Amino acid sequence: MEVNKARAFLAVAEELHFGRAAARLHIAQPPLSRMIRGIEEELDAELFVRTPRKVSLTPVGEALVEPARELVMQSERMVQLVRRVQRGETGQIRLGFSGASVNSVVGELARRVREERPDLAIALQGSLLSHPGLERMLSGSLDAVVGRWDVLPPEVDSRVIAREELVVALPVNHRLTEKTALSAEDLAGEPWITLPGGGGATLSRRLQELAGRGRFYPRVVETAADSATQLLMVDAGIGVALTFSGVRENVPVHSVAFRPIEPTLGEVEVRLAWRRNDVSPALAALISIAEGYVSQSAG
Repeated sequence: MEVNKARAFLAVAEELHFGRAAARLHIAQPPLSRMIRGIEEELDAELFVRTPRKVSLTPVGEALVEPARELVMQSERMVQLVRRVQRGETGQIRLGFSGASVNSVVGELARRVREERPDLAIALQGSLLSHPGLERMLSGSLDAVVGRWDVLPPEVDSRVIAREELVVALPVNHRLTEKTALSAEDLAGEPWITLPGGGGATLSRRLQELAGRGRFYPRVVETAADSATQLLMVDAGIGVALTFSGVRENVPVHSVAFRPIEPTLGEVEVRLAWRRNDVSPALAALISIAEGYVSQSAG
């Protein structure tokens, strides 16, 4: 039974009067009578007993009341759900992020979403470095991604949600830990542990800038899979690493020292990025919540 027919049937079943039922439905009585006749013909069953003085339900009509009511209620719930999805009040966002190095940033963003839009679900997918995460977002397997990029493609839009500084990670017994800050010249000749990502990645670009200042070519001895592994390699004495202050704050490695660079290589922006022409209502709600959320992750 179609929803509009179920509404018509219920109006007559509850009013037991075709005139009042028609007024309730804001239609004339003859079309309502024809609609009820049509329902009876479709079901091949009489739903109402009609006499000049009264209208009453047949046993079939009585049995049909609750299923018809549930059909109408279900239809109304579906309409409400559609409206809530359109307003970004409910739905799901697939959000990628690099992992532990941005845990606090992603955690704060998720907390704000839970407070402001409790029925909006965020499916978090971690352990994605910035460039692989960007590729997955561009392919459509993620709705948005949190990462660090010096350059983004033109089809991507973004918002800054945190700012960090670049620091050098050293073994605690390294000779340079005696210094409170390091210059580019201090780091000439050091073995470097890097992350994958290529020349367009933030760390790769900033390491090249640092090397240009110090007039040295970075001697890369290892490429770590992620920031946590990178720090473990530093801890083991394999080399030094250029990393983010967010890594220092979120990845616990007790026997690694961190030193700032002077002069600074400039701040690094942690961004929420998404496909510019593919913003769902749920994603628009996340972007709205992220607006103005900028935390200074430095130390």
